[in-house]
Amino acid sequence: MFDVIVIGAGPAGMTAALNVKREGKSVLLLEKENFGGQIALSPRVENIPSIKAISGEEYSALLFDHVSDLGVEFELEEVIGLSKNNGVFTVKTNYNEYESRIVIIAGGCQHRHIGVAREEELIGKGVSYCVVCDGAFYKGQEVCLIGDANTALQYALVLAGICTKVHICALFDKLFADKILINRVLEKDNIDIRYNISLQEFLGENELTGLRFKDTKTNEEVRYSCKGVFIAVGQIPHNEIYKDFVELENGYIKTDELMRTKTEGLYAVGDCRVKTYRQVIAAESDGMIAAINASRYIDTH
Repeated sequence: MFDVIVIGAGPAGMTAALNVKREGKSVLLLEKENFGGQIALSPRVENIPSIKAISGEEYSALLFDHVSDLGVEFELEEVIGLSKNNGVFTVKTNYNEYESRIVIIAGGCQHRHIGVAREEELIGKGVSYCVVCDGAFYKGQEVCLIGDANTALQYALVLAGICTKVHICALFDKLFADKILINRVLEKDNIDIRYNISLQEFLGENELTGLRFKDTKTNEEVRYSCKGVFIAVGQIPHNEIYKDFVELENGYIKTDELMRTKTEGLYAVGDCRVKTYRQVIAAESDGMIAAINASRYIDTH
């Protein structure tokens, strides 16, 4: 029996666990894949005050070291169910069941797929969502990148350092990234940008050989020959298992300003909840707020 169970070990979840532990409460941190969440896959993080630049992997390791040094218990298990009886939550994983008075959901999001036919079968055969994981496989080659926001441009800059050419394929007529990233991309001679094109088809049988697009302004067909494409078109939450306990809006969990859901004792933090800005420090702020309020709840009930 724990005071608090935190589901998800991204920046929001680890910050929540850290602050719960600092409040003198027992806490279990559950993570199904990798500590750090999506930020661990980011090649470069520059928006954390006092840290000019750091890789997401390194930053995640620093967070995890901080949490583990405090004595937070953690398990690499996937949460597959949640129930509540007589004021006690039961969190069911693929291996065990755990009980707690408070649950903080920090499940984050996963990479959004485009949804074009044959996308799934070509994952790992030329289709990738992670430059940190797969970028090195395309050293000295031409690659395509689909996306127009911060992650896409960060990926493009990394790829420009190892690939002969990077083709950014944008659905709209502008980029939606921070100005500093846009300027860096525009300065690179081996990055080109094609606007207003929509992916229609992944080409190739057993492995990717190219992409077919349609120009949304002219209906012209646009083709690129490449063996690698990196997709960065946003993320989606997976909160379905909590639907009986929370209110969902487009798949995201609705909370109040204290991170409380509609179920007493259940909080949601970070990218899995409805919010305007999805940045690492905003996620960590959520985690801190939930942790302190959860601890106050335990003290008064």
